[in-house]
Amino acid sequence: MDIIPHLNFNGQCKEAFDFYARLLDGEIKFSTTWGEMPGGTDQFPPETQKLIMHTTLEVDGDFIMGADSPPGRYTEPKGMTISIGVKSKDKGQKIFNALSEGGNVMMPFAETFWSPGFGMCVDRFGIPWMVNTEGHHQ
Repeated sequence: MDIIPHLNFNGQCKEAFDFYARLLDGEIKFSTTWGEMPGGTDQFPPETQKLIMHTTLEVDGDFIMGADSPPGRYTEPKGMTISIGVKSKDKGQKIFNALSEGGNVMMPFAETFWSPGFGMCVDRFGIPWMVNTEGHHQ
């Protein structure tokens, strides 16, 4: 069984997944647009055809999927957060800084009672993230 987060976007899926792939040293394994799907050029208006119908990003054997919502059907993410766990506090800080740039910091990246570095943000694409550094305090 696989449990894979699927992120919805309002027209920025390609930009977001290209950014995530660079930041997380991942690889886009698959991507197709609404216009490339069978019958897509007939079913969808021209402004929709270049939007992402489905994409998959692999990062260290884990996956995130995503798509642009059809026009008028996008809703902001609620009740979920994507969590990233890293071993290095410096790497966690770098990832957090990049994700929070142009977005909103909910909890600044800092030491907590469970982690040398933890932070929460919503990125510029509207996706909520938690970045957690592994390790315990001595």
